[in-house]
Amino acid sequence: MSLTGVLRTGVSGMNAQTNRISTVAENIQNASTTGYKRTATEFSSLLLESSGTGNYNSGAVETTVRRSINEEGPTSFTTSETDLAIQGNGFFLVRDAGGGQFLTRAGNFVKDGTTGDLVNAAGFTLQGYKLNPDGTLPANPALTDIKSGTNQLMARPSSTMTLQGNLKQGSTTVGTPSATAFTTKTPVTTYDNLGNKVTYDVVFSKVADTASETNKWSVALYTQDASPAPVGTAQTITFGPTGQITGTSTFSVTGSGNRPDLKLDLSAMTQLAPDSSPKGVADGSAPTSSTGVAFGDDGTVYTIYADGTRAATYKVPLADVSSPDQLQPRAGNVFEATRDSGNLEVGFAKQNGLGTFKAKALEQSNVDVATELTSMIESQSVYTANSKVFMTGNEMLETLMNLKR
Repeated sequence: MSLTGVLRTGVSGMNAQTNRISTVAENIQNASTTGYKRTATEFSSLLLESSGTGNYNSGAVETTVRRSINEEGPTSFTTSETDLAIQGNGFFLVRDAGGGQFLTRAGNFVKDGTTGDLVNAAGFTLQGYKLNPDGTLPANPALTDIKSGTNQLMARPSSTMTLQGNLKQGSTTVGTPSATAFTTKTPVTTYDNLGNKVTYDVVFSKVADTASETNKWSVALYTQDASPAPVGTAQTITFGPTGQITGTSTFSVTGSGNRPDLKLDLSAMTQLAPDSSPKGVADGSAPTSSTGVAFGDDGTVYTIYADGTRAATYKVPLADVSSPDQLQPRAGNVFEATRDSGNLEVGFAKQNGLGTFKAKALEQSNVDVATELTSMIESQSVYTANSKVFMTGNEMLETLMNLKR
């Protein structure tokens, strides 16, 4: 048994409570920090070997600091379209100014006035994948910065032409279809890659019946100018006994120059007794400015245009690890993957156990201030008790030293 050991034990206890009160202080000051994860101090005893049963060497206490990263905080709702919360598992992928990649649950993103990127309050830029013009994911997507999309003038070329209406049953057969010899035609306005208006004539021509095939029509596109010319190859559709299309009803039309490829959708056409009345419409629009972005619950980022339309332009992934509580915290309320946390796995919302996105919402800190204040009182009391142990041991040691006098 050693009095100096008692002193060291008292000091160990005071140091441990100092660590605890430090985590309490950090938790309280970050109680309003978006996406902050509570820090806790855990204690474990350190025993020293004693010789025999009559002597005892007092040990010490060790502390381990852990974060409750896997514990989800409450959700608060906002009015900003770029505020994002994750409901369930997963983290946002963000980068710092140097290009380093991190994880965070802090989704308070705003537009950077210089770059147009979406950055959170700590200055980290949101990462995601840029989508193809048709809204699909590229074959080999690469992470890039998510742009806010405001004040960008953009042309949205047409990609789909949809025809609907009726072709009169029993119409007279026409020979080779052309822009001048036709059964019926309808103009459809499209937009090229530069936003120019391009109008096509869609020509429907009755195909001569045979012993085995009846109710067939030829469909062809022609340019609408002084010398109409066919666009692509004429297609054939067949109607069944109830006047509905049987077989293929969608076709691809190859564009040229600035004119994009088109998908021709004829699935809504009928062949019934009334007179022919085909009508057509195409997507796309003339150049218009974007006004902002909106987020879907699957992470799709839609650019909103001044005419009220929107287009999918990015997709935000979610990242996760097998043991989130083992992530390494960094300044700015972000985390890095470690060997103990497991490898980083990147996927999309609603897949493989990952959560969903909630727009106009933020995940709040998971700190309970009442619990922290209780821990503060406990830590202060235990610290005082440890200081009494130290003082008592010191007085006993002083008494021992005075025996020589």
